[in-house]
Amino acid sequence: MTLAGELAARIVATSFDQVTLQAKQYAKIGLLDTMAVGIAGSSDEAAVIARRVMGASAGPALVWGTAKRLGSLEAAFVNGVAANVLDFDDCTDNLGGHPSSPILPALIGLAEERGASGREVLTAYVAGFETETCLGRGVNFHHYEKGWHPTSTLGVFGAAAACAKLMELGEEQTMRALALCASLAAGVKSNLGSMAKPMHVGQCSRNGLLAAQLAAEGFTGNADALEHHQGFLEVFNGSGNYDIDRILAKWGTPWDIEMPGIAIKQYPCCLSTQAVVDAMIELTRDHDVLLGHVARVDARISARRLEHTNRPTPRSALDAKLSAQYVIARALVNREVTLLHFEKDNYQDAVIQQAMTLVHVVPLDAQTLTREGDFFADIKVTLKDGRTVLGCIERPAGHYAGVPLAPDKLRAKFEACTRQHLGRQQMDDFYAAVQSLDLIDNIRELTNHMVAAPARAGEVTD
Repeated sequence: MTLAGELAARIVATSFDQVTLQAKQYAKIGLLDTMAVGIAGSSDEAAVIARRVMGASAGPALVWGTAKRLGSLEAAFVNGVAANVLDFDDCTDNLGGHPSSPILPALIGLAEERGASGREVLTAYVAGFETETCLGRGVNFHHYEKGWHPTSTLGVFGAAAACAKLMELGEEQTMRALALCASLAAGVKSNLGSMAKPMHVGQCSRNGLLAAQLAAEGFTGNADALEHHQGFLEVFNGSGNYDIDRILAKWGTPWDIEMPGIAIKQYPCCLSTQAVVDAMIELTRDHDVLLGHVARVDARISARRLEHTNRPTPRSALDAKLSAQYVIARALVNREVTLLHFEKDNYQDAVIQQAMTLVHVVPLDAQTLTREGDFFADIKVTLKDGRTVLGCIERPAGHYAGVPLAPDKLRAKFEACTRQHLGRQQMDDFYAAVQSLDLIDNIRELTNHMVAAPARAGEVTD
């Protein structure tokens, strides 16, 4: 059997009862976080442009954070852009990117179109998540370091798998959907820091749904499209740089969504900067460090992460989300990094620009990297009186394998993301609905709580 066929058989065989309680709980966390971040992102300029271009025809699928509804394909693109544009969406170790924003915009829109239940959505989400992370284990980190954007190039397979599962496609149809994704996968890291990055996510979510819909109607793709000598693995990674055995090594034992699980970001900036932000905030608070006391800041993160975050002069708010120098300066000056810090031209704040000149970031040495791991970051602050203070962190909070972000922090993030678009009762009802998602007969019982009140929807320009 081909690789697409093997994955298809596993996707089709996955059932709600097979999914562990822990995996279901993580799925609810991922769904809550992704949709909340998508609501917040709906007012970003990139999301507004996406709506303007894609929003000509009405349909059943809600555009998150608004009162507008589109067709499921259009909604997948628009909500995918919104879910990723703030760089606040979840992460997971094996993918090398964001696992949920490629899947959920397509899956939720399709579920609204079909009137699917919460149980069906949860099962499909877990199957899609497992598909993309299985592929991630087999191609990373060569795939990531070569310059592909795995959130998009692998996420398209996750979106297709989830949608095929929700549509109850058979093995042959699901295999064809995955084969089509080999031709629909796209996204290069050279475009990170621009609107093209969230476009990758909107595109891969839409393409995954499109592949499943085409396959359901009899559209064909070659069964060996992944392992063919001119197929996905050879073209994207090259001979000797992928491992099919690792892709097929496991399925649900445990589910990747539970172990290593979903990492929920606390700061709306690139995953590769999360640890150094945590370290800087902790250091400033523990030692009461103020900008006026500081002569120099030296930070170290892994070379793999520094490759795309070494941006000492960010050119835009989106670029600032990937700038280690910018977020370290924010953490030093404000002792927090929030959505506000990436609005409009706030990245050009004069005090922050001054602080950035003090920040120097270099890669970890090989010995430290081997000992501490890829998420480790450390900081040395040299004060004007000659003293130094040191800080380090193994992993940012919310990113430890199998340890979900604390419920109070998850709720605080949810409210920060949704309060500008939803009323208090809507927020409470939406939060409660996610907790009981497996009891919901029609997903619209959830999404109806996301419809922006007319006055709030009017604040978002389409």
